[in-house]
Amino acid sequence: MLGVLASVAVLLSLANWPIFPSAPHLRFETADVPVLIAGFAFGPGAGLLVTFIMAVLMAAITGLDGAVGALMHFLSTGSLVLAASFVYRRYHTLGGAIGGLLAGTVAQTLVMPLVNLAIVPIIYGFSREQVVGMLPILFAFNGVKAGLSSIITFLVYKRVSWLLKGLVAENKGNRITGKIQETSTP
Repeated sequence: MLGVLASVAVLLSLANWPIFPSAPHLRFETADVPVLIAGFAFGPGAGLLVTFIMAVLMAAITGLDGAVGALMHFLSTGSLVLAASFVYRRYHTLGGAIGGLLAGTVAQTLVMPLVNLAIVPIIYGFSREQVVGMLPILFAFNGVKAGLSSIITFLVYKRVSWLLKGLVAENKGNRITGKIQETSTP
């Protein structure tokens, strides 16, 4: 099931568009939605695993920024899904979902400008001053990106969670039935 969610995330990442005309290289895509769904349905570890698979596949398929792009995407989506799914796992309620998505949005909004400040000067040759000058747009972009992903997740999660959990339960049931049949045959 996690592989399916990672595949959907990769497909969704291919449709992307800039949010701010002044920074067309910062693009929004809805790929974080299936990752958040994985984190909510199966826990923080599953969310991070789907994040890792998605980041590696996106780098391999698109070739955008290679390993550095995969790392940045992993840190970006990972901070969002980790915070959101930890809160939701602890408070498995509507309020916990909202609180988790807010925590994830804040986490990504705060983490990614700092990651950019640390990585961009080393890898891409921008001066630290140039990156500091980009911090307002980085904060705004990550807040909007994580916020939109969180809103979409909030709107669709309950509509798909029963299906995911049902498929996983059915798969477990089939494995148990198969083991019982194996042990009961002479």
